[in-house]
Amino acid sequence: MTDSLEQLRRCHFAVDLGAARTRVYVKGAGLVVDQPSVAAVNMRTGGLIAVGELAEQMTGRTPGYIRVVRPVSGGTVVDIDMAQRMLRQLLGERLRRTLRRKPRLRAAACTPHDADPLARRAAVETLVGLGAWRVELVDTLIAAAVGCGLPVQRPEATMIMVCGAAATQVAVLSLGSVVSAERIPVGGEVVDHAIVQYLRHAHELVLPSQSVRPLQLALSGTGLTPEGPARTEIHGRDVATGLARSVHVDTATVRNAVQAPLTAVLDGIGQVLRDCPPDLVADLADRGIMMVGGSALLPGFDHMLRAATGMPVHIAERPDVCAALGLGAMLEGRIEPVGLDLDSVST
Repeated sequence: MTDSLEQLRRCHFAVDLGAARTRVYVKGAGLVVDQPSVAAVNMRTGGLIAVGELAEQMTGRTPGYIRVVRPVSGGTVVDIDMAQRMLRQLLGERLRRTLRRKPRLRAAACTPHDADPLARRAAVETLVGLGAWRVELVDTLIAAAVGCGLPVQRPEATMIMVCGAAATQVAVLSLGSVVSAERIPVGGEVVDHAIVQYLRHAHELVLPSQSVRPLQLALSGTGLTPEGPARTEIHGRDVATGLARSVHVDTATVRNAVQAPLTAVLDGIGQVLRDCPPDLVADLADRGIMMVGGSALLPGFDHMLRAATGMPVHIAERPDVCAALGLGAMLEGRIEPVGLDLDSVST
C-alpha cells in the first residue's frame, strides 16, 4: 500500500470540479452532487440567486442585473470565491453540517494532468474554504481510469481519453502512472461552436444558447456516421429579421463541420503513441482506447476514432461520472493502485 493511497483513504469527501459539471462524492454516502458548474449572481447586491441546473436554465434569459457565471474553466478554478459559494449551495446546509462534524476534515480533488502550480493551488484553496484541513490532488486521468475499471495498477498499457467540455486529454497508463499524455484544446464546447458557426454562415440562423447541444440538436441517431439521418430540422432565430425560423439541414454537411475540430484529437492520439515505448503500444493493439467524459457520448465519435486509428474504441458505462467514481473508489479503499501519482498539500 502506498503512502499516497493511505492519505486518500483518510479523506472524507472528494470533488470533481469540471468546466461543465461539478460532482461531489462523500465517503459512505456515494455521489451526492452532480450539477452544472454554473451560478447566477445579482450584480446589484452580490447575492447568489441560483446554482446548478436552475442557474444553467437562466443562461441567456436574465435581465441585465443578473449575471450567469462559470467559476471553472478547463478543469481549473478561475474564480475561487465563486467556486466556494457555488459548492456550499450545491452541498446544502445539512450535508455541510455533517462534514463539519468530522475532526480534521480531509478532501480530495481532481486536477488536469498538465495543471500548473497556480491551478493546483486554486483547487486546494477552494476546498480549504469549505473547511478542509488537508487536500489531496489526484490526476484526472488516473481517477477516470480507476472509475471506469481499467487495470491501471498492472504492468501493461491502458489508453484513456477524457473528453471534457473545454479540452480532451489522452494518455497511456501503466503501473498506476501516466507514461505519455497530451492535452488537446478541443472539447464539447468547440463542437457546439462549430455547429453554431456552420448554421450561421450557411443558413443565416442563430441558435438559442440552450439549444446548442449536438447530441439533441444537429446530430441524432448515429450522428457522425454516414448511416445517420440524412436531414434534420433546426429551430432558431433568423439573422436578418430576428424572427423565429426553422430550416432543414443536411447532416452530411454538419458532420463535416464537426469533424474539422475533432481532427486535432486524432493528432493528439498519434503524438501519445509516438511517445510510448513499443511494448506498450503493442498492448494497445488489442485493448484499444477507453473513452470517458460527457463529450464521449457525441454520437459517432467512437466510430470516427475507430476508423482513423484502426484500434478498438470503447465508451465507459457511465462516462460522465468516471472521475468522481474513481475518487470514490480510492476513498472507500476498493482499489490499491501501484505507484499512484498524487500531490498532497497540507494547510
